[in-house]
Amino acid sequence: MKYVEIVAEAGSADTVAAIAEKIKASDLRLGPADEDGLMQMRLLIDDGHLQWVLDALQSVLGAQPSARIIVLPVEAALPRPEEDEKPDKERHSKTAAREALYEEVAGNAVLDGNYLLLVFLSTVVAAIGLIENNVAVVIGAMVIAPLLGPNLALSLAATLGDGKLLRRSLLTLVVGILLALALSWLVGLLWPDPLQSEELMSRTRAGLDSVALALASGAAAALSLTTGLSSVLVGVMVAVALLPPTATLGLMLGQGHYQLATGAALLLALNIVCVNLATKLVFLFKGIQPRAGHEKQRARRAMRIYVLGWAVLLLLLLLIVYARLK
Repeated sequence: MKYVEIVAEAGSADTVAAIAEKIKASDLRLGPADEDGLMQMRLLIDDGHLQWVLDALQSVLGAQPSARIIVLPVEAALPRPEEDEKPDKERHSKTAAREALYEEVAGNAVLDGNYLLLVFLSTVVAAIGLIENNVAVVIGAMVIAPLLGPNLALSLAATLGDGKLLRRSLLTLVVGILLALALSWLVGLLWPDPLQSEELMSRTRAGLDSVALALASGAAAALSLTTGLSSVLVGVMVAVALLPPTATLGLMLGQGHYQLATGAALLLALNIVCVNLATKLVFLFKGIQPRAGHEKQRARRAMRIYVLGWAVLLLLLLLIVYARLK
């Protein structure tokens, strides 16, 4: 459940009460109006109605510059509300509110010192783990690497038609990959011994199993976000890690093994394409979309271009994989 706190003009109280009545809110509290004519109103609602309530409140209160809407999580509410005999689909929807999803995803696509430091540290850890054939170290690098966040933000930006977030997440992803590539290339250039570990060699081979894994993991990542099960993301980071193939690519380039570097580059490209395509499709399936009508039209156009572009790229990569397997 969620506690929605609204601060708005006192004249909006009847409208807020009507919204609460429509969704059968568990509780509605109206405070006294202050000297500025503003009133504090509180709604206790279930998660399934949260997005509809937020959209309705924004439509009603959008013209009030002083209006504020705050959503607070509820650990428990007693006594527990009785379930309807025939609950509707919306009531039992586990999709996170668009605004909450946006805040979480966009926050992981910020290009700042923390992001660059995490890329630096995870690249060093990954390079050592790959060279020493240490699976535990490689997994540790997968978990701390922040490269999955910009990919999720890229998909959400296309879903919402948010050009600003799309450009920011794309820049963050490109800078992160280039930094990891440059660091691993330097390690490969300076490393005195041949690089032949099994962990390293496994990242130079891309097959159809890599495509299936990346698609399933990307879908799991988007599903974990939209349902609020963010703990699942740790497993997704391990399953479809972008850092090990990036580090492998840099190491092989540094050692002058260009044929092996091509395989690592293909695996990296497959992971990026599949993650973005799968997350986009899950966002669409879960009904994530903008609130306003004109924004929905823009988002639909962006969605068609986005999905078609990634699908074409995936087809081209599959043809390359098939040609390399023959």
